[in-house]
Amino acid sequence: MHNRRSFLKNSGTFALGSLILPGMAKAALFGNRAKHAVGLQLFTLFGSFDKDVPGNLKQIAAIGYSEIESAFSMKGAYYGMKPKEFAGLVKNSGLKWISHHVLGAPFKMPPGGIRMPGADTTKKFSMPKMGHMTNLKEDHQQIIDQAAEGGIKYLVCASIPLSTADEIKQAIEILGTAGEAAKKSGLTLCYHNHTHEFEKVGDLIPYNELLDKISPDHLKFELDLGWATVAGTDPVELFKKHPGRFPLWHVKDISVETKQPVEVGKGMVDFKRIFSAAKSSGMRHFFVEQDGAPEPMENIKSSYIDITTNILA
Repeated sequence: MHNRRSFLKNSGTFALGSLILPGMAKAALFGNRAKHAVGLQLFTLFGSFDKDVPGNLKQIAAIGYSEIESAFSMKGAYYGMKPKEFAGLVKNSGLKWISHHVLGAPFKMPPGGIRMPGADTTKKFSMPKMGHMTNLKEDHQQIIDQAAEGGIKYLVCASIPLSTADEIKQAIEILGTAGEAAKKSGLTLCYHNHTHEFEKVGDLIPYNELLDKISPDHLKFELDLGWATVAGTDPVELFKKHPGRFPLWHVKDISVETKQPVEVGKGMVDFKRIFSAAKSSGMRHFFVEQDGAPEPMENIKSSYIDITTNILA
């Protein structure tokens, strides 16, 4: 299964790889800072990040990342904290908090649980009961107010039902309404894709419907380069058709063999070609994401090195 169709699909308890580098070794390895800020989607560390938020933020910064995007955790939307509290920890770590992922509609666990990308495909995970999970359909103003309190620039809808024509219609209404409200609060609402948004629903392609039916003033997009590639969609062609609509990217690589996320530079995605079209896309920030990363800190270190030495060099 290759998507975060429910960002919650990932429950695993990931072991946090140690990142202990002597000062001189670290300087030699990461001394050349990237030409563009390199961000990290914290979902990559799902299951381990909220066990030591300050320590993990410092390790992320030590690798060289300068921006982060937050997501759901086992402790809730902001890792068990108020938005301002989390924002303070991010700032003290020398990082910038750019965006936050939210649900588009109430989450429903599929029968039998969900499988995690990159994990043992014979095992399924069932979420523990966590009470009400805020979503744009039911709680958009609360979500917007919290994001504004945290001082971030972007809210990103991580997923929303799009499997029927009625669901597509409802998604357009939900995202349009939330996007308008977000704009009034100085925020930009974006939509993050997986693969199913590019699959036909009758005569409709959900992703195209969102692009065409919602005003660019109310909805932008965070293009997941990995899942778009798996779906057979060319990001560069999307940029040509909809210039300036993609201020955020997920830099995700996908294994040719397993079609699962891997470290940047070890999969099928042609990042050089895509980054050459960054200006037309309107990209302002990008975030490395590796769903189900087996050794999160080591994996994000490898991705950072590839981005700074091969893609952005």
